[in-house]
Amino acid sequence: MAGTDDETTSPPRRVTGDLQGFAVALRRTHGELNRLVHGFALAHGLHPTDVQALGIILDSPQPLTPSLLREKLGLTSGAVTACLDRLEKAGHVRRSRESADRRVVHVRYEEGARAVARQYFRPLAEATSRARERFDDAELATALAFLTTLNEELTALRAPER
Repeated sequence: MAGTDDETTSPPRRVTGDLQGFAVALRRTHGELNRLVHGFALAHGLHPTDVQALGIILDSPQPLTPSLLREKLGLTSGAVTACLDRLEKAGHVRRSRESADRRVVHVRYEEGARAVARQYFRPLAEATSRARERFDDAELATALAFLTTLNEELTALRAPER
């Protein structure tokens, strides 16, 4: 009966790939993306955090409130207000009170700003497309599953409250 436990439990998943290699590659990707984000920020008179906020606003499946943005950025309320002031002044976002509760503010990405960002980040999209062409659908699905799972794990790690 000693073998019964082995037969009823799943074998551990085999982890391939060097953890340090993943760390180095992810840091390099992060650095390259930061370089592009900083360039966009500089070209548009923004702070890199403002560009990070734009990405969060753009990717949000529901209307975003300043408090939700604060939570996702890990900033203070005052820092998020300053960020939104800069983004609104630059024409990238607008704040509106659209719900029955007039105290609730929603932040929306302005259509014209999408075109500006799309034009600036077109080389990133083209580089991504060229890289994707080197992999088949199954490999891309695996890479996407890994990145999705990694992002879920990272999201679960909470920074200290400010």
